[in-house]
Amino acid sequence: MKKDVRILLVGEPRVGKTSLIMSLVSEEFPEEVPPRAEEITIPADVTPERVPTHIVDYSGKDYTVYKIGLSIPLFLKLLTFSFGVVFRLPLILVGNKSDLVEYSSMETILPIMNQYTEIETCVECSAKNLKNISELFYYAQKAVLHPTGPLYCPEEKEMKPACIKALTRIFRISDQDNDGTLNDAELNFFQRICFNTPLAPQALEDVKNVVRKNLSDGVADNGLTLKGFLFLHTLFIQRGRHETTWTVLRRFGYDDDLELTPEYLFPLLKIPPDCTTELNHHAYLFLQSIFDKHDLDRDCALSPDELKDLFKVFPYMPWGPDVNNTVCTNERGWITYQGFLSQWTLTTYLDVQRCLEYLGYLGYSILAEQESQASAITVTRDKKIDLQKKQTQRNVFRCNVIGMKGCGKSGVLQALLGRNLIRQRQIRAEHKSYYAINTVYVYGQEKYLLLHDVSDSEFLTDAETICDAVCLVYDVSNPKSFEYCARIFKQHFMDSRIPCLVVAAKSDLHEVRQEYSISPAEFCRKHKMPPPQAFTCNTVDVPSKDIFVKLTTMAMYPWVKMVNSLDELGAMLLADEESSIMQQVHAVNFVEDSIFMESSLGPRLLEDRHVTQADLKSSTFWLRASFGATVFAVLGFAMYKALLKQR
Repeated sequence: MKKDVRILLVGEPRVGKTSLIMSLVSEEFPEEVPPRAEEITIPADVTPERVPTHIVDYSGKDYTVYKIGLSIPLFLKLLTFSFGVVFRLPLILVGNKSDLVEYSSMETILPIMNQYTEIETCVECSAKNLKNISELFYYAQKAVLHPTGPLYCPEEKEMKPACIKALTRIFRISDQDNDGTLNDAELNFFQRICFNTPLAPQALEDVKNVVRKNLSDGVADNGLTLKGFLFLHTLFIQRGRHETTWTVLRRFGYDDDLELTPEYLFPLLKIPPDCTTELNHHAYLFLQSIFDKHDLDRDCALSPDELKDLFKVFPYMPWGPDVNNTVCTNERGWITYQGFLSQWTLTTYLDVQRCLEYLGYLGYSILAEQESQASAITVTRDKKIDLQKKQTQRNVFRCNVIGMKGCGKSGVLQALLGRNLIRQRQIRAEHKSYYAINTVYVYGQEKYLLLHDVSDSEFLTDAETICDAVCLVYDVSNPKSFEYCARIFKQHFMDSRIPCLVVAAKSDLHEVRQEYSISPAEFCRKHKMPPPQAFTCNTVDVPSKDIFVKLTTMAMYPWVKMVNSLDELGAMLLADEESSIMQQVHAVNFVEDSIFMESSLGPRLLEDRHVTQADLKSSTFWLRASFGATVFAVLGFAMYKALLKQR
């Protein structure tokens, strides 16, 4: 809705423009009329639309586009060219001084109105008799706030394509079960979010009965179809109730040109330096409902047709074929539930503005009843605080994968998605993705690991070195492969606090001596890194996830310098008396919350993650046992130190 309205009165001299303004203000006809009235402002609280209205009087001396003596059609042609075309302003044709004639001029005026589509309406009035004065300015205000032009074509007597397109998107968003109709619950929700009041049961039936009488397929299974929904709005417009349709359009983010506004698509979201963006719990629940809505065959994956149906509310297809090689898919190459959430997590992390835009197309703020899409985003705290407190609240960790061409980086990325070499060979070169994201469990906590294949590592920018962990990949069968990793490490990461892991890829092949001054194992010991991790994706089943657990663990605990195994990391964390108990409590609480969430989200989510209730109960038992053992060990160590001090 516009913040204010400006109404400009134009016309030939002595037609009564100034008298109309003065009669409106004083509610009586002025005996003396000045050459021009000063601009007046009508406060919002006294206007029907609750919008401040400014009324401006233009005299003949100021307005030079027309000349005295022009006929109305020619005068209108100049006006519509000057205002309608250039400034795209709605026009109202006013027949003043109706007190001087004994007949109505509407029969003469209506053909002219039909000829010029820029004219919203025609009004006969009299400044002397105060006839239709307030109505005139109300219609003018309404023409600005609720214009007919973008919605309806009088010649064709039907809505314009842009209006149909916008209302179709609104219908699809409101059809929350995706059955092609708006049932009573959906209609009531729609009515409440648009007009702040539900419809009474009888009112609902009356609406549907009106549609039934006029449209054979407007109601199906006692629900309003898309055709019925569009018919209702056509009826509103034809009966002069444009404000009803405009209220709906603006509630769903549309402007006067029927385009989604930047304020709707890109709400303000401040992201301080060294902070990242993640989806919160409410956003994941919303995305789960979107997935369920379009997974019509209930196979926990979106087929190409189902995905296309999901994105019908978008002005373009946002995901390309590379997405299928970025996240988990089923055997048919369809994006799974886990892959769907992973892709949204990736978009949020890499380009939060695009994520806000996408959520806007899906109607997040409307369906979730939030002020904007920004409420779906969590901005993490500065990473330096995590390092100081030796604890992180992040759920998404970025790992840059670096190595010379052909060393096996792509294999590492695809292995994170559970694909062995056979499945990787099916990927077309033009559909290759330089990102891969999936969930990884670390000490019972589910985290997202985001791998980024940094293709041109020779010329890393400062931005490309910002990550939570680094995976240095070399080919055990290529003698020149490790030297590349060593050089990149010394150049960019040796003096940083970013943990690095060396991966000996293609470990199924014959290992050759690397042409470097020291062996990879010695290099890792010298720089206090974990030893090289043997890795291959040339397996019969799913490749091992050990290196991904290690990378995620190192990203979560970057203050621990050298880790030879997960057990060693656990021991080192337990030795830290300030954080060990808190870490274990956090882990137990997190998993218990996760178990609660898993059970509440239904069996299909458990199936997708291959987690059974028995597994969850067992995990809870061992986590509680681990927590008890941790507390006992820490207390025992504290008592031991106290005894030593006494001696």
